[in-house]
Amino acid sequence: MPGEFQGWPRGAFDVLLQLEGEPSVEVRRRWRRDREELVRRPMLELLDALAEADPAYEDFAVWRYGEVLLEAWQRQSAIVRLARNVELGVRFDLDGLEVGLAWWYAPPEQIERYRAAVGDPGTGQRLTALIRKLEREGFVISGDQLKRPLRGYPVDHPRAELLRHRSLIASRPLGCDDWIHTAAAADRVASAFTLLRPLARWLVGNVARP
Repeated sequence: MPGEFQGWPRGAFDVLLQLEGEPSVEVRRRWRRDREELVRRPMLELLDALAEADPAYEDFAVWRYGEVLLEAWQRQSAIVRLARNVELGVRFDLDGLEVGLAWWYAPPEQIERYRAAVGDPGTGQRLTALIRKLEREGFVISGDQLKRPLRGYPVDHPRAELLRHRSLIASRPLGCDDWIHTAAAADRVASAFTLLRPLARWLVGNVARP
């Protein structure tokens, strides 16, 4: 069972260095136990700490890694499920921590609700304001987009670019300073999640739930 979160030990980076590039099956098997203890277990402890502090984060998953997908060995990811297709995320790799919010892999009915909400003057302007605030906080907004303007809306629509989205992602690196080796890393992630919560509420209320 996970213990109390105390950050990632310095040895976690040594493990990930061994798994860089295209490590063989033998190398992965040799480092599996160390990766589990030094890389994945701290992520479990982090998510446990966040869930204990705020019940909104209780539905989480910390990814394991198979024999085939090398990327899963080279970075440790976790998500907090907020609603269908809406997730907060944390990633740990050699660059340190990154956090984000994603609405993705959405079914057609969610995409239609998203477009209707973006096109509406009230909810659409609210989304624009939320995104601009996150960008000022250093978040990068991305997502899968149509290559052409969306049919049924004027080309010069004030939110034409947002209307083209079929997914919406806000992400920001937190860095790799000494705090990552301490319990303060949980505070950094929690603070970033707090900044993302208004956009998450918009997505849950206008898109994920009919």
